[in-house]
Amino acid sequence: MRSLRIRSRSPEVCLAVCLLVIFILTLAGCGRRGADPSGSITLAGSTSVQPFVEMLAEEYAKSYPDRSPVNVQGGGSSAGARAALSGTAHIGMMSRGLAEDESELTPTVMAEDALVLIVHPINTVTGLTKDQIRRIFSGSITDWEEVGGPPGTIHVVSREEGSGTRGAFDELIMEGDDVMPRAIVQDSNGAVRETIAGDRMAMGYVSLGLVDERVKAIKVDGVEASVENVRRREYTLVRPFLLVVKGEYAPGAREFVDFVLSDEGRRILRDEGLVPPE
Repeated sequence: MRSLRIRSRSPEVCLAVCLLVIFILTLAGCGRRGADPSGSITLAGSTSVQPFVEMLAEEYAKSYPDRSPVNVQGGGSSAGARAALSGTAHIGMMSRGLAEDESELTPTVMAEDALVLIVHPINTVTGLTKDQIRRIFSGSITDWEEVGGPPGTIHVVSREEGSGTRGAFDELIMEGDDVMPRAIVQDSNGAVRETIAGDRMAMGYVSLGLVDERVKAIKVDGVEASVENVRRREYTLVRPFLLVVKGEYAPGAREFVDFVLSDEGRRILRDEGLVPPE
């Protein structure tokens, strides 16, 4: 059997091969300039923040097609905080302030949002006090006639436990009282809006940006929910929309947050009824 002989390469050949490999890798990297090596940037959390971030992510992809794609998931504010703390998401989305056990997170205020009480458009009630709202949701006021509306049982619609919207509502309205056990519980602002739009006796709460012609927003303590009244601090049912991380932002995540806070990002949020930072 003949032995196999390996001929050694000259230094010049080895150098040429190395340069060729570097050239090929450089070409391969050109199309990924600015992208995060780990792939897409994941945001998870508040279903109130989710539709606005999805809209921003769509515009971001159009403006910067060479950057890391943005993947947006729901789950609620508490889930968003846990995802950011555990690293299962690059950024958590929250629609309430940080709890004590979430103090490791660094928040960025994306915008402020007004909580709006909504009823069916045919309902004749145009305004309520905070005390009346609290008594309705706790179950001590059960008929629309008790607050100046048509006779009939009030169908209370609320958000699920763990929701940032529910947490903000409990803090701003309920003041320690519990929402009545027989309340209709929905898992998103959109689902609350659809329920109210289809039930003349229902009442619920959603983000200002989700109010449309299918429902009617009512005044609280005589003040209309509007961007102007939120900015002037006259309307007080206001909560923050936060983007949170543990430690420093990953490069791709930081680029997306910079877009959210840019003039274009703030314009998009303003057009959707939110109040972004100046």
